[in-house]
Amino acid sequence: MTISLSGLEFVPVKETTTVLGTTKGGWVYAGQRPCYEAKTPTFYVMASPITGSEVAGAMGVSGEQEGQQPTEALTSRELEELADRVMSTDEFREVVNQLGGQWELRALTQAEWYAARDQNVLLLKNGLTERLADAPSSNNRGAMMDGRPRPNELLGPAAAQTAAVAVHPRNEGITAITSVPLDRPLPNVVARLALSPVRSGEGKRVPEHTDRWKNVRSELLWTTVLGIVPSFLIPVLRGMGDYATEGWVNLLFGGLCAGFFTGAIWRPRRPVLRYDEVESSSISVAQ
Repeated sequence: MTISLSGLEFVPVKETTTVLGTTKGGWVYAGQRPCYEAKTPTFYVMASPITGSEVAGAMGVSGEQEGQQPTEALTSRELEELADRVMSTDEFREVVNQLGGQWELRALTQAEWYAARDQNVLLLKNGLTERLADAPSSNNRGAMMDGRPRPNELLGPAAAQTAAVAVHPRNEGITAITSVPLDRPLPNVVARLALSPVRSGEGKRVPEHTDRWKNVRSELLWTTVLGIVPSFLIPVLRGMGDYATEGWVNLLFGGLCAGFFTGAIWRPRRPVLRYDEVESSSISVAQ
């Protein structure tokens, strides 16, 4: 069922579970871990980013100059004002009465964005970046697992930023999570609205802390196996056994360097953090 609100068209996205992040263990992938499940209920989303004429129509002003192209002039603050304007209409209240429960208009969260993309509901052209409702973050720790917006709990300049998803300029299958200013438009940065049910109560979050001791043990093991042991074994196999004892300091240092390098690009895959495994945000998981 398609829903129309103030000239904005919303298409349904079915309830689903989406896996976000990566299970790759290398340090270079730390910003995309832990890999976790996010459960999203049925919601509605604009198939394409909002255009200037759609903004003008929803606000009740002339927008002939904007045409049908996604507008890059809309900030996150202005998107919130637009959502508040639409939610104040009788048309919105009538739609909510038909749907039942509490609903809100806002930008998509990361979980909702990927759920809509996986169902081929959402379109974002190559090279564009879309504003999200989530606060920016350096990794997935603290992320909401029920698809609600991640609250902004940051201080300093990051408090004036919002998360965003960017599509590769040439490969539409490659995306990255970044951040953009809340109150400043940027080139190639667009936005859209979603009609989503309000989640009440305390939501499940990806644990903030890691099992550090488990990570240390794993790192010691793989640094030894992939770095230190080969560093000593190579001179022995080449008939330079004396150097393995006399130059042990150099071999140890070289092994540690090799272990550090391998840790950057490879470590065993990490498990996916399942939604049903999390009881509270105090649980620690290995990163």
